[in-house]
Amino acid sequence: MALDVGAKRTGVAVSDELGLVTTALTVIRHTSHVEDIRQIAALAQREHAVGVVVGLPLHMDGAESERSRLTRRFAEKLAVQLSVPVCLWDERLSTQDAVHNLQFAGRKRRQRFLQMIDAEAAAVILRDYLDHATRIEVPTTQD
Repeated sequence: MALDVGAKRTGVAVSDELGLVTTALTVIRHTSHVEDIRQIAALAQREHAVGVVVGLPLHMDGAESERSRLTRRFAEKLAVQLSVPVCLWDERLSTQDAVHNLQFAGRKRRQRFLQMIDAEAAAVILRDYLDHATRIEVPTTQD
């Protein structure tokens, strides 16, 4: 499962058991960290998550921001409440990729588009994480 944590909303995405297909699942509207974590924990249990990837918002140069520090603290609180591993993953450009994906899929209605952008960003984060985690380097031969 992956999260795109924001100040107002948290996008949630999941993958299939093999990690081949990622799907934007839902968006949690922020009320309090306690309630957000409760909802995430319930989703993790319902979806049989084996881990949670939290997108870490970094500047383009890789530097952290205040939002990065808040996200780290949220991930730490989340990790205490979950029985599965929680890790942070660089989310740079995930929202731009999500916008592109939704536009490509033909999401034109503004309200539906805005509702799904955070969940789609979480799906982009999860896809990037899974691609990296399953990447196998093939040795090359010298002729």
